[in-house]
Amino acid sequence: MAKKGRITVATCQFTVGSNITSNGRRIREQIDRARRMRAEMAHFPESALSGYAGVDFTSWDDFDWDLATSEMITICRHALKRRIWVLVGSAHRLNGGNLPHNCTYLVAPDGTLADRYDKCFCTDRDLEFYTPGEHFGIFEINGVRCGMLVCFDARFPELYRQYKRRNVQVVLHSFYNARARKAGLLSEVMPATIRTRAASNYVWVSAANASGHYQEWPSFLARPDGTVAAGLTRHRPGVSVNTIDTSRSFYDAAGVYRNRAMKGLLNSAPSVRDNRSRDRKSL
Repeated sequence: MAKKGRITVATCQFTVGSNITSNGRRIREQIDRARRMRAEMAHFPESALSGYAGVDFTSWDDFDWDLATSEMITICRHALKRRIWVLVGSAHRLNGGNLPHNCTYLVAPDGTLADRYDKCFCTDRDLEFYTPGEHFGIFEINGVRCGMLVCFDARFPELYRQYKRRNVQVVLHSFYNARARKAGLLSEVMPATIRTRAASNYVWVSAANASGHYQEWPSFLARPDGTVAAGLTRHRPGVSVNTIDTSRSFYDAAGVYRNRAMKGLLNSAPSVRDNRSRDRKSL
């Protein structure tokens, strides 16, 4: 029986490509593995089903939307078969000439599509292929409030802060920092950014990154103190299963003052009326 305040998450990675059928098969294989390891949710990278526009393919002109829909329906049925939550990156088609959303689909254990999050912050390159979203994605598992983000969203601490305002305890953040020529800036910056977002907001973060060579950093789970609970091996497909227990206490340096800062009070106590305090040009 599931325990309130606890969820077991499988952070998954594999080499995402342009072959939708292959991507779908790998997703289902890792769902199976996650379930064998008693995970309640399988979390996949950005564009895990569709492939990443601008990297895996250069135009939507020949994209097989019917196949993508069919594979997503198969994933929903597989979630029902395995009785597991699934969060999978893909693309969501829009009407007319509007570019698709870069999204994550949330599938419930009953096989229904429970929600969709659309990547809010797209890079300049992304905007050639995708339409940004404008909503948050919040859901609950075993009483744990979870939120969804995608890749470049990590660069905007405001998104994490808004989730914190909404009492989110776990952020499922899907990435595609892969297919690089070699290790670069992101190899250092992104893991540090994710861990900082976790610690600054006292949230757990499951960071699922595609593993295509060159994978700039491997997928991992960050604790609310910014430390890494567990991670996978760079460039290799894998599933890392960890139990998130929100009743556990971690070091939280900002905890005493975080609510004050979120209210716009940007110091740790009321200021004093003192001439020597106001005079900043004398010793």
